[in-house]
Amino acid sequence: MGAWPPRGASPERGRRELGAWPRRGRGRAGAGPGRGRGLSPRGAGLSPRSARGVSAILSSGWSLFPAMAPRCWRWWPWTAWRRARPPPAGSTPSFRQQFSTQEQPPQICVVGSGPAGFYTAQHLLKHHPRAHVDIYEKQLVPFGLVRFGVAPDHPEVKNVINTFTQTARSGRCAFRGNVVVGRDVAVPELQAAYHAVVLSYGAEDHRALEIPGEELPGVFSARAFVGWYNGLPENRELAPDLSCDTAVILGQGNVALDVARILLTPPEYLEKTDITAAALGVLRQSRVKTVWIVGRRGPLQVAFTIKELREMIQLPGTRPILDPTDFLGLQDRIKEVPRPRKRLTELLLRTATERPGAEEAARQASASRTWGLRFFRSPRQVLPSSDGRRAAGIRLAVTRLEGVGEAARAVPTGDSEDLPCGLVLSSVGYKSRPIDPSVPFDSKRGVIPNMEGRVIDVPGLYCSGWVKRGPTGVIATTMTDSFLTGQMLLQDLKAGLLPLGPRPGYAAIEALLSSRGVRPVSFSDWEKLDAEEVSRGKGAGKPREKLLDPQEMLRLLGR
Repeated sequence: MGAWPPRGASPERGRRELGAWPRRGRGRAGAGPGRGRGLSPRGAGLSPRSARGVSAILSSGWSLFPAMAPRCWRWWPWTAWRRARPPPAGSTPSFRQQFSTQEQPPQICVVGSGPAGFYTAQHLLKHHPRAHVDIYEKQLVPFGLVRFGVAPDHPEVKNVINTFTQTARSGRCAFRGNVVVGRDVAVPELQAAYHAVVLSYGAEDHRALEIPGEELPGVFSARAFVGWYNGLPENRELAPDLSCDTAVILGQGNVALDVARILLTPPEYLEKTDITAAALGVLRQSRVKTVWIVGRRGPLQVAFTIKELREMIQLPGTRPILDPTDFLGLQDRIKEVPRPRKRLTELLLRTATERPGAEEAARQASASRTWGLRFFRSPRQVLPSSDGRRAAGIRLAVTRLEGVGEAARAVPTGDSEDLPCGLVLSSVGYKSRPIDPSVPFDSKRGVIPNMEGRVIDVPGLYCSGWVKRGPTGVIATTMTDSFLTGQMLLQDLKAGLLPLGPRPGYAAIEALLSSRGVRPVSFSDWEKLDAEEVSRGKGAGKPREKLLDPQEMLRLLGR
């Protein structure tokens, strides 16, 4: 049975190797998780049930590595930490040749089965010939935002599911769905059972507007709206009222444009996608004719990309409304901006200021729906209807910019305007939640404090994806980010910074879950649900008809 830290550890060795685990400052000697306490069942602030779970794993002979030798924190002070550098562009070090075949197969746990979780698992399995990875997921189904966030009319983006499926079918990988980490099992319990734990659970909340009237009926987060039409079980009963003429979307990112596009797309164009039948039924009855997409700053600061903008401009049955005065002087200012931003702004400029050709003019003239971008406006209050029962408009503060470029700030001018609408969708950002009291969390930034994926103050605990860096970027960004976390973990394993000796892995967690009445769902279970969804979609010519009710899913699995 191995011990933590590895035999022969010393300050000199720590400096020669990858370096100390990052920690928050120069606490007293021996300071570790919990600032001075070992990560013990009591010291980690666990509930009695979780403390019993950790103790059960420990009593069966398995070592909870941070608790067993808190002295290790003396050996590698903060100043000894040397940041690990990512490999040069275009190169990926092959870890497969570096690990001894005599070592114990590392048991690694990944929490979250979205892109971050699967890409992390993929990297670990590819670059370590004996690693075993368990992927825990609170939903009964895998793939996270690829399933529940990508727009139904973007099926090509979902092709990455094929890669994730190959990973999940590996003999060294297992999917454990229907397990809520932080409720059904605590993070310290996972740490006791595995050599390393990677938190990749994403951003499952939205940023609130924090303005009066936000609680009125008719106000939704874009995240919930997207979850509704994409079949996220928790949003299946959202029931948005689309009987109004005008909708306002607050925020100018890709999610805002996705929502606007779904609201305005003729329903017949969505019939052959995997949008839920319930959402399609509501959209067929929609009376929304105008969608305003509102941003605090100007055209040079929009967060959406050119692909999504082009889709909006070419959306059948619609025409754009852009105010040319918003673009005055922009032609000269875009000369020095990066090429992607320049191309995006040039498309906005052409749309706002140039007369369309005859064919495009005829198409726009026949359009029955419109959409527009409103710049330099910040939400101040959702206005109620005369009876106070629902949203009837939104009060916007007029803003101006201080500074230039991406860093420019919007400040109020003192003026305001009221925009009538019956639907308000807030798309001002996603945010992560803390998962467990034992895990550090930066509430202001909405991330787990980390250095290149290593969670500060907690050896053997890592993070990847949005919970690591914040809700930014596209799937390819998450792939790169997750590969880097996987690389850091494998470097630490090679350097002897993770516990030696065997760990029970899922065998210990399975016993805990069983004692708590939790029955995980396997990847083969998901494949049964997948086949059922595909079968139900065939009749309507859809790729699938998503299952929405977890209880129905469990019945189909014979639970």
